[in-house]
Amino acid sequence: MALARPTVERIQLGLTLSRLRTDARKSQGEAAAVISRTAGRLSQVENGRGGLGPEELLRLLDFYGVRGEERQTVLALGVASRKRSPRRGYVDNLPEPFKRVVDMQASAARISWYECGIIPGLVQSPDYVRTIMALGNGIYWDTSEEETEERIAFRLEHHRRVLETGEPKQLAVIFTEDSLHHPIGGTSVMRGQVLHMLQLMERHPLLDIRIVPTTTVDNPALGGGEVLLDFSGSSTIGFVSVLHGPATYYDQLQDIEPMQRLFQRVEELALSRDDSQALLADLVKEGL
Repeated sequence: MALARPTVERIQLGLTLSRLRTDARKSQGEAAAVISRTAGRLSQVENGRGGLGPEELLRLLDFYGVRGEERQTVLALGVASRKRSPRRGYVDNLPEPFKRVVDMQASAARISWYECGIIPGLVQSPDYVRTIMALGNGIYWDTSEEETEERIAFRLEHHRRVLETGEPKQLAVIFTEDSLHHPIGGTSVMRGQVLHMLQLMERHPLLDIRIVPTTTVDNPALGGGEVLLDFSGSSTIGFVSVLHGPATYYDQLQDIEPMQRLFQRVEELALSRDDSQALLADLVKEGL
């Protein structure tokens, strides 16, 4: 049987099923037997290269003990993954979309992340994260200290899953220099943020943090951000940064190729890894 093309929906479904199986402490062989499939076939599904029928999906969810909203979300992903009609972007309107963002980033072989005016989320320090989330309390969600704390914990778990677990991945993180001069939480938080990135660069040799200087002329990516995810043996998936609302994912060549060219251009404009590291070190010496 020919393998299905790994679209965003199929990758999200596969990674979600893999996470739910792991949480349920079931092996691929045990889960595959429930739906009368081989472990190899289930592996294809979990890697976004195979599909499941509605009844098979229901049996798996019963086996994993998945109920409530999460069950409905997985079933909706199943429906989306079986659609064959062409589409440009996929808007993730399902509940708890950030879980799927982290699943995808944690399984990617390479992440290319660019931001303008803010430190990219993957390399934010704990204090920077806490300040950003506190600023959003009462704006992006109803005022709730409990939700704010949950979002902080989730972001820090995001960092752990992507940076500290699984196989080492190639990470290219680029941001504009003005991101370092927008005061988030005051001087102590920003100084801690700079030190945090220096420490990350020391601990993760595959992490390439680079800065586009403020004096750069003709940066075509001002005012926006993007993330590109490359998976082993699969196509690239991209999404753009948004202030509010659901993420839109892209996996068609007519969208991915311009995003790749844009990232390549900001790579050309950015300082080298060593020069970016030196710029950060100089900021610490200057008392930031």
